Amino acid sequence: MTDRLDPAVAAVRKAVRTAVDASVHSGHLAVAVSGGADSLALAAAARFVTARNGIRLHGLIVDHGLQAESLAVAEKTAGLLRELGLDEVRVLRVDVTGKGGVEAAARRARYTALRDALPAPDALVLLGHTRDDQAETVLLGLGRGSGPRSIAGMRPLDPPWLRPLLDLPRVTTRAACHALGITPWEDPHNADPAYTRVRLRAEVLPLLEDVLHGGVSDALARTAAQLREDTDALDQIAENLVPHKGNTLDVEELAAHPPAIRRRVLRRWLLAAGVPELTDQHLRSVDALIGEWRGQGGVWLPGGLVAERAHGRLSLTASA
Repeated sequence: MTDRLDPAVAAVRKAVRTAVDASVHSGHLAVAVSGGADSLALAAAARFVTARNGIRLHGLIVDHGLQAESLAVAEKTAGLLRELGLDEVRVLRVDVTGKGGVEAAARRARYTALRDALPAPDALVLLGHTRDDQAETVLLGLGRGSGPRSIAGMRPLDPPWLRPLLDLPRVTTRAACHALGITPWEDPHNADPAYTRVRLRAEVLPLLEDVLHGGVSDALARTAAQLREDTDALDQIAENLVPHKGNTLDVEELAAHPPAIRRRVLRRWLLAAGVPELTDQHLRSVDALIGEWRGQGGVWLPGGLVAERAHGRLSLTASA
C-alpha cells in the first residue's frame, strides 16, 4: 500500500501541470525562486511536472543585494534547486536603483533580469504569485485609483510570465513545503511595515477578513478575474474599431464611441508611438481633446511628446 500524497503537494502539482499543459513553449521553462515558500513549492512541483514531460527546467534566483546576507541566501536557494533536480540554476545579481521607492525599483530590476535570462526566445518564466498576492494587488489598485487594468490584477499567463498558483492560497504553498521537508527562507522585508504590501498583508486584509466575516482574498481574486474578462472584451472591440491612418487618428470616428472605448484606442496608439509610463490621467487628458474639445492646446506626455488636435485629427509631435 502506497502512502497518500499530501493534499497541498497534490494541489500545487495540479495547478502547475494545468498551466504548463495549456501553455506554448519550445521545451524550455524557467522558474523564478526567491527562497520563500511560494516559489520553492512552485519549483518542486514544476520539477515533478517537467520531468515527466521531458521539458528542460531552469531555476532563476534574483539577488537584489538589499540585505547583507542576500548572496548567501541566493546561493543556498540555488543549492536547494539543484537538489530538486533542476536542469540549470543561475543566480542573477541586480542593482536596485531608480524612482518609485525600493519596492518599485526592485520589481523593475527583478523583471528585467528574469526577462534577460530567458533560456529560449519563447520560454516562459513561472512565478509563485498566489491568491493572497492577487488580493494585495487588487487592493493596491483600488487604493491608488489606477483604473480597471490595475484592479484586474495579475494575469495567469502574460508572456513570458506564467503564474500557475493564482487560485491557491499562501497557506497551501507553506503546507506543501512542510510536507516535502523543504525549509523556506523568511525574508525579513516581508515583516517590515515600511513596505506597503507588508501592511496590506499584516493589517488591512486581516481587518477586512474580520469585518466581512472571511473570504475577502477569494472575493478580490474573483473580482480581478471578472474585470480581466471585461477588459479583454473592450480591448478587442477597440483593437478592431478605428483604423490608424499613418501616425494620426480621426477625431470624428473616435467621437462616435463611448469614452471607455476611445481611451483604449488612444492607449494602443500612444503605446505604439513609444510613450512611456502612460497613466490614466494622461489618457483622460488626451481623450479630452475629443470628448471635451474647446480649442485647448496640446497634452504633454512622457517621452518628450505632445498630443495635439488639428484639422479633425489627433497627432503626436516631439516637444520643443
